[in-house]
Amino acid sequence: MKLTLIVVAIALVAFVGLVQSRPGRLHVERAARMEAPGDAVFPHLVDFRRWPAWSPYDRRDPAMQRSYEGPPSGVGAVYRWNGNADVGEGSARIVDVAPGRRVVIALDFVRPMKASNTATFTLVPDDRGTRVTWAIDGTPGFLAKLMGTFMDMDRMIGGDFEQGLASLKGLVERAPVEGGV
Repeated sequence: MKLTLIVVAIALVAFVGLVQSRPGRLHVERAARMEAPGDAVFPHLVDFRRWPAWSPYDRRDPAMQRSYEGPPSGVGAVYRWNGNADVGEGSARIVDVAPGRRVVIALDFVRPMKASNTATFTLVPDDRGTRVTWAIDGTPGFLAKLMGTFMDMDRMIGGDFEQGLASLKGLVERAPVEGGV
């Protein structure tokens, strides 16, 4: 019995060491090329009220409670959500904007686990449109590292970003050009 407890204790310490050895930085990004100018894409990113039209997270819980604070868009705009287990609870606050080029968002998650990350949307014009990159960066705590031991966070979060970018692409590519015929 004593030997079994020692083996279990050693295995537990080794497992905790494995979890703690996971990367200390979270970085996931995906990009999509959109046949639309950055000025057509940018308003959908800088105004949280427009997110339900393209965000994969908003679609996972149509009954999700949403609230907005601060200005309607741009620096200081805040979006709070509280939803089912798929979307959890948290807030997003726009902290930096470069019109037509970048939106930086502070994300604070309450559940399913507490975390603070930064999301960045970068828009780069190319020959026939705009390359939009969606990235998230953060420092994972022990629980996030534990989850990352069993799940591929890049694939899980990246898949969400791919869905969102595809929806955003469809939205901006079918939108009429302002001032057009």
